[in-house]
Amino acid sequence: MIIVLMGYMGCGKSTIGRQLSKILRFDFLDLDDYIESKEQYSVKEIFNNKGEIYFRKKEATYLKEILESKGNKVLALGGGTPCYGNNIDLILNSKISKSFYLKASIPQLISNLKNEKDKRPLISHLNSKEEFAEYLGKHLFERSPFYSKANYTISTDQKSVSEIVEKIVLKLV
Repeated sequence: MIIVLMGYMGCGKSTIGRQLSKILRFDFLDLDDYIESKEQYSVKEIFNNKGEIYFRKKEATYLKEILESKGNKVLALGGGTPCYGNNIDLILNSKISKSFYLKASIPQLISNLKNEKDKRPLISHLNSKEEFAEYLGKHLFERSPFYSKANYTISTDQKSVSEIVEKIVLKLV
């Protein structure tokens, strides 16, 4: 089984995924880390040197590779992964995956992302809190139709990592 965690950047996919994988004794994969190891460049370097289109093509290739692999895994996607190409269909049509949308509000995302802007190519240029909120709101509006196709939606606001992990585990039994 592959448990696929999706949602906007900063919603906690990697943190929750690591904890979930420990509890279930599954392997943990972060798609961005996987891409970086395969490409030998950071996501930021790929965006800067080869562009977003190149990145999205590689992202789709590696997502397919993981979804076709053997073994139990928790996979944390990049925030945009389900929204490009036919990635959401790959996830939903996989007979061995269950997908979870980790849904966070804009204020929660701002709080989670405010100290990580430099590490995130898509938001590194945003300066004011208003600009940040407007950007996140627009992106969430565009991406929500993809995220909402997940098998399950888990609200993450005001919940600890262990509470979210428990909600996911309960959906699997």
